[in-house]
Amino acid sequence: MGDSASSSSSSSVHKSLGGGSVADLLLWRNRTGAVILLVSSTGFWFLFERAGYNLLSFVSNVLLLLVAILFLWAKSASLLNRPLPPVPNMEIPEEFAIKAADEIRVLINHVLSIASDITIARNPIRLLQVSFVLWAISYVGTLINSLTLVYIVVLLSLSVPVVYEKYQEHIDDKLSSTSEVIRNISRKIPMPVSKEKKYQ
Repeated sequence: MGDSASSSSSSSVHKSLGGGSVADLLLWRNRTGAVILLVSSTGFWFLFERAGYNLLSFVSNVLLLLVAILFLWAKSASLLNRPLPPVPNMEIPEEFAIKAADEIRVLINHVLSIASDITIARNPIRLLQVSFVLWAISYVGTLINSLTLVYIVVLLSLSVPVVYEKYQEHIDDKLSSTSEVIRNISRKIPMPVSKEKKYQ
C-alpha cells in the first residue's frame, strides 16, 4: 500500500515536471545526463567565476576554433578525396519556431494581464506581490552576479525535485499549515473596499 502511494506521488512529480526527458534529468532518473549537467555547470561556473575568464571572449574563441577546424577539414577533404565534415543542417524548423512563438506569446499575455490588474483594476495585493518579487530580484542581484545565480538555479533544479519527490507528504503538510497561517493573518488585515468601474 505504501509502495503504491509513493510510486503515485513520484509519478505525479514526474508528470508535473513535464513527464519527458527533462523530468527524468531533474529527478535523476537519467543519472548520466544529470551528472554531465552538474559537472559541466560546475566547470563553467569555476572557469568564468573563479578563474576569471570572460564569457564573451571564451565563446568567441571556441567558435573561432570550431570554424577554423571545419574550414581546414573541408579543404583537406577536397584535396585528399575524403568525405566532408559531418555538419548538420543548420536551420530552425518551422514547427519549433511556431511553438516557441506561442510560448512567448502566452508569457507576454500573462505579464500584460498582471500589469492590467495593477493599473486598471487597482489590485493592491498584486501590486505588493510584484513589488516584492522585483525587490527580491534587485536585492539578490546586488549580492551575486548573474552567472552565479544561473549556477544556483541549476543546483536547485537538480536537488529540489528529488527532495520533494522523496519527502512529498511531509513537505505538503508543512506547506498547507504555513498557507493556513498566512491566510489567517491576511484575514485580519483590513482591506479597502473598492467600487468596480467599467472600462472600455
